[in-house]
Amino acid sequence: MKNNIKVQRAVHDMTQQELADRVGVSRQTINAVELGKYVPSTVLAMKVAAVFSKSVNEIFTLEETD
Repeated sequence: MKNNIKVQRAVHDMTQQELADRVGVSRQTINAVELGKYVPSTVLAMKVAAVFSKSVNEIFTLEETD
């Protein structure tokens, strides 16, 4: 699964830690999601999307291998 969290954070001038604090996870979790090493739960994906006022589909996209 691909995502554009890093881009959204840059647009909103937000660090990984700030995003993590807003969605209730560790900075390491945000880092792992950004790198594609961790697939977030539905709830976490929805929280991340809400922080950026985007739909989940605007943040996360499935790849053919998913």
